[in-house]
Amino acid sequence: MTVHPPDITHLDVTDPSTEEVIATVPVTGPAEVGAAVARAAAAQAGWAALAPGDRARLLRRFAAAVDDHLEELAGLEVREAGHPIGNARWEAGNVRDLLEYAAGGVERLTGSQIPVPGGLDVTFHEPLGVVAVIAPWNFPMPIAAWGTAPALAAGNAVLLKPAETTPLTALRLAALALEAGLPEGLFQVLPGPGPVTGAALVEHPGVAKVVFTGSTAVGKAIMAKCATTVKRVTLELGGKSPNIVFADADVEAAAAAAPGSFLDNTGQDCCARSRILVQAPVYDRFLELLEPAVRSFTAGDPADPATRMGPLISAAQRERVRSYVPESAPAAIRGDAPAGKGFWYPATVLEGRPEDRTAVEEIFGPVAVVIPFTDEAEAVRLANATDYGLSGSLWTRDVARAIRVSRAVAAGNLSVNSHSSVRYWTPFGGFRQSGLGRELGPDALHAFTETKNVFISTED
Repeated sequence: MTVHPPDITHLDVTDPSTEEVIATVPVTGPAEVGAAVARAAAAQAGWAALAPGDRARLLRRFAAAVDDHLEELAGLEVREAGHPIGNARWEAGNVRDLLEYAAGGVERLTGSQIPVPGGLDVTFHEPLGVVAVIAPWNFPMPIAAWGTAPALAAGNAVLLKPAETTPLTALRLAALALEAGLPEGLFQVLPGPGPVTGAALVEHPGVAKVVFTGSTAVGKAIMAKCATTVKRVTLELGGKSPNIVFADADVEAAAAAAPGSFLDNTGQDCCARSRILVQAPVYDRFLELLEPAVRSFTAGDPADPATRMGPLISAAQRERVRSYVPESAPAAIRGDAPAGKGFWYPATVLEGRPEDRTAVEEIFGPVAVVIPFTDEAEAVRLANATDYGLSGSLWTRDVARAIRVSRAVAAGNLSVNSHSSVRYWTPFGGFRQSGLGRELGPDALHAFTETKNVFISTED
């Protein structure tokens, strides 16, 4: 994490592939946060009072505006986050899709009629008010939209604090929301350091809920601060996800898919399957197949459509990753990375033991550790030997085993014969210290409402 002086007034945005400063963005100080909360509260009252169809229509216009500017948004993501252009286009499209999906929920946010004696009992889902979304730098656009889209759809105002290193796409999205006709003040972006801008949002009594994606340590601190005013929280935190390959699996398919599970976004992914657990009879064969698959994961210019892996976000993040893999460390597989400017780090696969630091701590870089196991019971034990529980995969042809192991592994999102964790149609969130609450899916709007119960007497 970058440490900023308390009186900092501007943030420099750096292209991680060239180390060049590409923009300077003003910091939102505590007093400006207070003013933004007031504007948001005023806008939210009118927004919540809109007819559901009108609110949905405006969100669809916002989605259309994102679609019209897809290439521009993707280009900003390439420059500020170093994402390969293909990934960045998908991310911008995901924002559009999330807005469309959330808009569809506005007119379906229905309560219940509960049978009771002596009258009629009904429930309503009331918006919370002003919601703070604190987004990370690893997926700046999609994760910002995970909180923003359903919160707006449920009738709330949103104050989005992007990560210090990646504010440009967020600022452009806020401008597009205004162009689409969303009310002034309803969706505001407040750039700034977490200890300054983020802390002011978390502590402000006018903020009803905080949605945070980031490290477990910071998530715990935010949760503690929110407790003082009983703010609602959703926390999506760290992960150390397993990729379990059984001997009866299609080993060729498992090895071909494995690099994408820990090298996508240069490993800067809470769902990265950075612990590869392979059953002993196919361990050597899996490593033999894994090497060419890893080496084919091309690292290079993020603007080149052929590039599959870009740089790390910062020099500090590169040093963090290096600390897990000293130069003397024996690597089973090591890929290539560009020389010269940029925060590059090669794809790296280590052979390890369950107790190794690389096997239990989140590295957040293009590094995986491969560990053998003997049987199903040991696979489950190793998979659960972590404080986290966000995601994971298992590869097997045995359907009964797939069901047993899926139920036994303590994680919020599992894939069988696949590494797909996140779909906007399905709920996402973690067990244990990977977080609290769920995002996405058909119930996403409910996370931004309070249930109100109303009894109407029919007694004469």
